[in-house]
Amino acid sequence: MNQTLLPQLRTQAANLGFATMGVIAAAPAKRLDAYLQWVAAEMHGSMGYLARPDRLLRRQDPSVILPGVRSIVSVGLPYFSLRVPEAVAQDPARGRISNYAWGVDYHDVLTPRLQALADWLTQQVGGAAQHRVYVDTGAILERDHGETAVLGFTGKNSMLIQPRRGSWFFLGEILTTVDLTGAPLAAANWHTPSSTAMPGCGACHRCLDACPTQAFPQPYVLDARRCISYLTIELKGWIPQALRPLMGNWIYGCDVCQEVCPFNRFAQPTTENAFYPTGLDVAGEVPTAASPVWDAVAPPLLTILRLDEAGFAARFAHSPVKRIRRTRLLRNACVAAGNWGSETAVPALIALLADPEPLIRGHAAWALRQIGGLDAATAVAAALVHETETAVRAEMTCT
Repeated sequence: MNQTLLPQLRTQAANLGFATMGVIAAAPAKRLDAYLQWVAAEMHGSMGYLARPDRLLRRQDPSVILPGVRSIVSVGLPYFSLRVPEAVAQDPARGRISNYAWGVDYHDVLTPRLQALADWLTQQVGGAAQHRVYVDTGAILERDHGETAVLGFTGKNSMLIQPRRGSWFFLGEILTTVDLTGAPLAAANWHTPSSTAMPGCGACHRCLDACPTQAFPQPYVLDARRCISYLTIELKGWIPQALRPLMGNWIYGCDVCQEVCPFNRFAQPTTENAFYPTGLDVAGEVPTAASPVWDAVAPPLLTILRLDEAGFAARFAHSPVKRIRRTRLLRNACVAAGNWGSETAVPALIALLADPEPLIRGHAAWALRQIGGLDAATAVAAALVHETETAVRAEMTCT
């Protein structure tokens, strides 16, 4: 291969804003067996697409995705913007949103840049190459390929961790028919020389201990069925009642296992304005806890509970939150309101007992029963008379 191509690719990636890049020969992910065991144990929950035979085959053999594939390019783009003040994070009247979803949908940022990098590469080899671009959308194990490409190491919380950056970064991959592995791996990754061994978690287990729902049955293994991110984003149905009180005020995702990770103390604010919440940018000062800016990342629960379809669409038009739609977001907000336990939320929850969506009605009923009081009990009893959905009725009557 052209020995100057890889350094040029590195420069092009940096020009596109990627903070790190690695290149490996196309091959099955090194933890494929562990992944298959994880699926066999049904820890993927309701995410059936992760266990589909055709997708498992693609994870086993990248050439099924792209015939003739020779190389995999992995890139990282940091998204950490700032730390939430404790007064905001611990306010039960607010619903917390995961840091990665504070700004513009990352797919809209990474995908065009990754495509531009792939197009540049194809142009350099005379247009003869083919490629596939993925930003957590393909049947490939991105974290494992990123680890093999020396972008970081896998932590006990199953996150890919960069020793000097932490885990607050997005991954993207290019599968290409161009052979890019003729140069040493170190030349492809300008942050981590191949001669330097990656550190690991050592004896640290802060993430395992801090997980509110105890979603890690053992180090490096995440049981998605108990993970707050899964429960608030991927799960389309009813949140198990036993887990609801453990979810606190998270309404979209969860950052606990990253917030407690010692490596994340090295994380620097991203230079990508797109990942900052509305009202902030790279050059802005960190606002005080009293600033309304925090309403974008930890909105008042009452505001969320009162959203109609139009309001939801307007508020989250460019956010990753839009993918769970109003139904799941309000479901999550109902759980958070129940955990808040304040009668202040009762009127908004009572209104949701008449919502067209059974999922919202049922979780609103649960929240009202958690809060208690005469108004809440009376409203639930009145709604029960007219409720026809079995699952909702169960939420209204369970003890």
